[in-house]
Amino acid sequence: MMNGILNVYKERGFTSHDVVAKLRGILKMKKIGHTGTLDPDACGVLPVCLGQATKVCGLLTDRKKTYEAVLLLGRETDTQDTSGQTLRERPVTAGEEQIRQTVGRFLGRQMQLPPMYSALKVGGKRLYELAREGKTVERTPRPVFFYEIEILAIALPRVKLRVTCSKGTYIRTLCHDIGEALGCGGCMEELLRTEVEPFRVEESLRLSEIEALAAAGRVQEVIWPADRLFGDWPAVSVREEFSRYMYNGNPLKAQWLAWKESPASGQELPFMIRLYTEQGVFFGTYEFDKEKACYRLQKMFYGG
Repeated sequence: MMNGILNVYKERGFTSHDVVAKLRGILKMKKIGHTGTLDPDACGVLPVCLGQATKVCGLLTDRKKTYEAVLLLGRETDTQDTSGQTLRERPVTAGEEQIRQTVGRFLGRQMQLPPMYSALKVGGKRLYELAREGKTVERTPRPVFFYEIEILAIALPRVKLRVTCSKGTYIRTLCHDIGEALGCGGCMEELLRTEVEPFRVEESLRLSEIEALAAAGRVQEVIWPADRLFGDWPAVSVREEFSRYMYNGNPLKAQWLAWKESPASGQELPFMIRLYTEQGVFFGTYEFDKEKACYRLQKMFYGG
């Protein structure tokens, strides 16, 4: 079984689930998971986890994401993007300076109301299912964070934005909210996800490219090993006489570990480490229990 992460370029018209289904056929394996939904009309980076690496799906979902979006001012739709039904059209009277000032007000922590056309569940049903039935239900605004909102171009009624944000953010809703703040309404016309840390769009592969590599027996060349996600954490192995404790999932004492770079005398032990077997195979991630003075297994990636 293959283990690791593929940086997939999701093309327009595919759902994130479509990508996973197609990869199961291409790679002839079932244990595959994506790391955060992209709307069918959106394109860009969709990291897909294979085998043991499916354990990092949640971690990647939590990472910062960067998008390039086109905001169409003057039009409001039921889906908050141009695929939906037009609810209202208004003239765009704002000038460039007002647009820049208004966009700047969305930086930092915001409370965002999830759109009805979204995959969130209310009472066991997805919001978009309720929306298609013509229903609108009460939603609770959720905290999101905008690290950067850069205006790349203004050619009214369109504004091109680059947005870096936290998980759970809807760029469609940001476009809608900016339009409302400007008094003319707005919706999202285009969306490209350019990065899910550390995966970038320049290095992503379309399904057709992955299929060609798989047919040539070379797909392993483009699969990221899961431990690259933890590259900032110290790499450690267990001394041979204590390896049985590692394989049994027991807590590990710091003195049992073979550090590539030993912590200096008196220095605090690192909170998180990545652990390798004596053969150099990535075993798992561990966190330090200060009270018990030992490292406890956080996630195991070892397949035996």
